[in-house]
Amino acid sequence: MANWEGVTEFVAVAETGGFTKAARKLSTSVAQVSRRVVILEERLGVKLLNRTTRKVALTEAGQAYFQQCRLLIEGLEQAELSVTQMQSEPKGELRVTAPATYGEQHIAPLLNQFLQQYPQVKIDLILSNQKLDLIDSGIDVAVRLGVLESSSLIAKKLGSRQLFVCASPTYLSEHGTPQTLSDLKSHQCLLGSVEHWRFSADGQEKQVKVSGRLKCNGGIALLDAATQGLGIVQLPDYYVEPKLQSGELQEVLSNYRVAPEGIWAVYAQSRQLSLKVRLLIEFLSQQFAK
Repeated sequence: MANWEGVTEFVAVAETGGFTKAARKLSTSVAQVSRRVVILEERLGVKLLNRTTRKVALTEAGQAYFQQCRLLIEGLEQAELSVTQMQSEPKGELRVTAPATYGEQHIAPLLNQFLQQYPQVKIDLILSNQKLDLIDSGIDVAVRLGVLESSSLIAKKLGSRQLFVCASPTYLSEHGTPQTLSDLKSHQCLLGSVEHWRFSADGQEKQVKVSGRLKCNGGIALLDAATQGLGIVQLPDYYVEPKLQSGELQEVLSNYRVAPEGIWAVYAQSRQLSLKVRLLIEFLSQQFAK
């Protein structure tokens, strides 16, 4: 056991890029992680990590040692997982995050079905429009919309969403229907959290700055304002499709409609997904495919 001491902590630091994140991952203290890595370095007689106030980096020896240790830990985790998953029944808590409105309307019902299917699973659903750090927040799966930022996270596409620009027939009869993107300058545009709307023009995505009397970071409020004739709005399909079907809203600038965006299940890179995480991602994929 003495030869194994510090290896798990060292690998966690190497994978997460810091002692604090490694401590969170291992559910221990930063001091404990640091102490065990120091003991490991002293036993090996070699420096594995270069430490500064801002970051931690592997030395050449540390990189070589990390590659070998990671294989050992992968083998151990796979052995343990093969035994625990023989029961084929997921257990324990899953922490999931999703955008507030979309999560409440579309993801929460699916999670409720998942709970009915797997009675020994608990779910902590965090509805937030902030992109929470999965490792820092201890989140297993994040549902994210649109274009993803580059990161070390793994993303599985669940489905897609389409942005529509639309307005009420009353508004259009009073103010006219925009025919080109430049026409938006003379219209009341209902703003969300950003002041630029996205379009497709000449085969390329184009961003157009818009302005108006109302700005709100809630899609339902913007939808209501558009329905009441206060202006033109750009919202995803899951907000506007019922209103478009009923005729309460009409799509405009359809020739400039931007390409569909992805809906993603995002999770931290792992050597082996736990059974409950793997089953949840598979379940969401199946539900979105229907």
